[in-house]
Amino acid sequence: MLETIELVTAVLALVAGLGAVALVVAVLLGDRLAFAQPIVGWADRRRNEMTLAIAGVATLGSLYFSEIADFVPCRLCWFQRIFMYPLALIAIVALIRRDRQARWSVVPLAVIGAGVSLYHFLIEQGVLPDSDSCSLFGPACSEVWFTEFGFVTLAFMALCGFVAIAVINLVPAPSGADSLEDPS
Repeated sequence: MLETIELVTAVLALVAGLGAVALVVAVLLGDRLAFAQPIVGWADRRRNEMTLAIAGVATLGSLYFSEIADFVPCRLCWFQRIFMYPLALIAIVALIRRDRQARWSVVPLAVIGAGVSLYHFLIEQGVLPDSDSCSLFGPACSEVWFTEFGFVTLAFMALCGFVAIAVINLVPAPSGADSLEDPS
């Protein structure tokens, strides 16, 4: 069961990360490719839902791994949680209130969280050294609980989530009034 959840969460993180890349490409090519503008418009209309989906899955996933699978979070994992958990709450409130400006509260948390996640991932991969302060309050930050596809770790999954949330919330509204309408 644990291996299945590890695989599913790794795939979801990769989907979020690749979706963010596709969205950036759609924004950059929006004027040149006919199919890009509707993608950007859809992301603009659904930013609160997508933010909640990504932050909610990340929050529930981190709680599963620590509380059910007994993966003890390291110090950097706690910092990542400090930035991810509020994102889920902000997204719930934004969705209920239909607040299209909540993204300006979301972006700083997502960008800082992405920085922490990238730093953590580089420590896990041995690119940066692990400081002794990490192991004072739990496992070393270089400890990897599991790896999927040869590179997807918990820190990498958090990085994908933060980057996807930041990109979704930084997507500019397409020009014209059609971005304010919701055809669904």
